[in-house]
Order: sequence, then structure tokens, then C-alpha cells
Amino acid sequence: MNRMLKVALLSGLAVTVASCASVRQALPFGLGGKEGPQSTATQGTRISVLEFEQQLTPAASLAGRDFFLPGPQAVTAWTQPGGTSENLVEHAIAGADFTVAWKRDIGAGSSKTREIMAPAVADNNRVFVLDGESTVTAVDSTTGAVAWRVNVHTAGRDRDRDGFGGGVAVGGGKVFVASGYRTMTALDQATGAVIWTSPVEVPIHGAPTVSGTRVYVVDVENQLYAFNVATGLQDWSYRGIPEPARTMRAASPAVTGDTVIAPFSSGEVVAVRASTGQSVWQQVLSRTSRTSALSEIRDIAARPVISRGMVYAISHSGVLSAMDIRSGAPKWTLPIGGVAAPLPVGEVVYVVSKEGELTVVNRDSGLVYWTRNLNEGRVRQEGGLFGFFDRTVRPSWSGPILASNRLVLANSDGEVVALNPKTGEQLSSLKVGAPVYVAPSAYNGALYILTEAGQLVSIR
Repeated sequence: MNRMLKVALLSGLAVTVASCASVRQALPFGLGGKEGPQSTATQGTRISVLEFEQQLTPAASLAGRDFFLPGPQAVTAWTQPGGTSENLVEHAIAGADFTVAWKRDIGAGSSKTREIMAPAVADNNRVFVLDGESTVTAVDSTTGAVAWRVNVHTAGRDRDRDGFGGGVAVGGGKVFVASGYRTMTALDQATGAVIWTSPVEVPIHGAPTVSGTRVYVVDVENQLYAFNVATGLQDWSYRGIPEPARTMRAASPAVTGDTVIAPFSSGEVVAVRASTGQSVWQQVLSRTSRTSALSEIRDIAARPVISRGMVYAISHSGVLSAMDIRSGAPKWTLPIGGVAAPLPVGEVVYVVSKEGELTVVNRDSGLVYWTRNLNEGRVRQEGGLFGFFDRTVRPSWSGPILASNRLVLANSDGEVVALNPKTGEQLSSLKVGAPVYVAPSAYNGALYILTEAGQLVSIR
């Protein structure tokens, strides 16, 4: 026989033997005969590859150890999607009673053709939000009364009819609006009057970040823009590697001093000079999983966070990294994939994975204190026909934010949950009536939640 025929016969023989073993197991009353002791692995020796790749093990050296968290501080401005230009507010006085004060409709919610993608921002006793159709609404932070509404969509081009996404930031008496309709706009904070509008070539799905004399934003083709806050003219732009595969969330840059940290859907985290747009360093947070094709989506959909000279960033494909802001060199990395920004606070970093697992990490060593499955008791089966073809639904989570000694998160089941930040124990929860996919904001003692139905909820 030739070589190929031998291989074919041996392969067929192996399949036949395996099939016979399966048939023997299926025959009733022992008709299949006795089976050898090593033909089938016992239940106790089976290992889940999925669990092997996704679970984190708490460090034995940290078992039972306490960690330091700073006390809550008053938040008198939440000017950026992440609170500050560094995308970090460590511990806010907010939502102490954990009760709903008011709800307000702010325009169009999310649908098949539009998305609410950015958190509320707040300043000067007003909260500013962007709905699913590029309408900015300013509401009174105490009562929820609407002060003004402005739609920033400039009609006239066919390609602009289906824009969505974007977000808002405030600074210097202006509200800066990024839009999926290919525009950056500055509005007067007091009246909503348009100050300037600058067109861009492709849609913008993420919210902007304001720092100093510039406002920074990333478009869907991974181009970082720096606009002059006074004129709307582009000071510079930086082009990353285009990557069409991305999630339906978008991140804002982080800025400190003369450094801008930009997240891209290619899995890149890039540091550039705020004054010139010159590249300083790049890191790629990408990890391929043997068990999930979704790991090929390398998108960094969560805001990078700057804290104590480090950049904390997480990618969808499964990398959480703490990087030196000057060089980009990783101090530690963990195999966690997510779309919600990590929260470095005190001695730890809180992070929620896309599977709904809350992990507490020592910020210096990267060792894990503990993990908690937020979806325990929340997983359900939906759809299907006569009990067949059901799909498993797990809520997705946004946050966390540390507020009045509680760790607060929101989920796609329309639930806002408060946990003990030291143990992960659930303390209380609220239903807000619609799914939530953007992180809570804090301002003047309240938490603000923006739902998929286009409602702004104030929690006192």
C-alpha cells in the first residue's frame, strides 16, 4: 500500500473503535459487554478548558488581609465621562441613601439604529447628557428640570442620516459634543447656543476629553484628534491602526500634563504628546483564546485610567495591564477581558470582566485578593421553542464607582447594585426600569444613571 492509503485505513480504524465504544455504552442491560478501565475518563479527572482560561486564583499570601481605601470626598464637578481628565474619581460622596430622587426623559433611547454610549457629565448645578439621536439636554441637578435642549446633527448629506453614538464633556463654560454624525461641536454651557462646529471625515462613537486648551476624541477609524477649545480648529491628529472589528462601546482618552493616553479598537494603547501629537509609546493589549472566537475582537472599549504615574487599561480580548506612564512598560498584566473601566483606588484596583466577574487586585503586585461572580443567580434561559434552542443570558455590567463606602455598579437588567467594597457582599439594589450600559456618574451628593430608554435617573 502507498503511504496515503495506510493513513486513511488507520484513521478509519480509529474512528470505528471509538464508535464501537460509544455504541457499547448505549446498549441496554449490559449487552455491550465489559469495557476496559481506561476507555473513558472519570468525572473527577475532567478539566474544563474554559474555566482554566478564564478563572483567576486569589493569592494565598493575601488571604484574609485587609486593604486601605480612602474616605469619600465631595465631588463638585464631573466634567468628563470618567469624572476627570485622568478618568478617575477615587471615592465620592454620592447616593448615601441609595434611593431614587427623580427620573427625567432626555430624548431618544437606544434602538436598532441608534445607541446611547456615554455617561452624564455635570457642572454648575446642571447635568448634561447626549441621547440616541445627538440631542444634548441640560437638566437641573437638584430637580431634574430641563434647562435647554439642542440637536447637533447637521442635516444635508445622505451619509449622515444614520449616525449614532458620541458623548459630552464640559470645560471653560462650554459643552463639547462628539457625534456619530461626523462633527465636533461646542455649545454655550448656560444657553446651549452653538459656538463652533468642526466636521470630521468619519463618525465618532466615543465621548471627548477636555484638558487645558484642547479637547481630544477618537473616531471609529482609530484617529485621535486634538481640537482647539476656543476656535474648533484641529491642532493635530494621530492615526492608529484601523480595525473594523469592535464592540458597541467606545472609550474616551485620558490626559495628564502633556500626555494623552488613547485607546484604539486594534488593542493598542498609545501615549502621545498633548502639545504636538508626537508618539511617545505604544502597547498592544491582545490575547487570543483557544476557546472563544470573540477574543479576536481586540477593542479597548473601556476608558484608560491614569493614577499615581501608572496607566490602567483593559481590552476585550483578555488583558488587564498596569503600565508606566512614562515608558509604557507593563508593571503587571492579568488575563481579564472587559469593556468597563478599571477603578484604581487606595491599595487596590477593582475590575469587572465581560463575563460579570468582579476582581480586586493589589495595585502594586497584581496579585488577586478575591473574585466574585456578579451574575450568580442572575443567569437565565430565554427564547427557544418547546424547550429547545434556548439561549443563556448573562447581564453585562457597567462601573464600578466607589460612592459613600459602597461599590456601585449597573447592569443590562436595569439593576443598580451596591456592594461592600471590602468583601463584595451585596448591600442593596435598585431597579431603574431599563437596561444600563454606561457607567454611573457622581455629582453634588447624587449618582446619575443614564438608561437605554433615554431616562436620566438621580439616586440620592
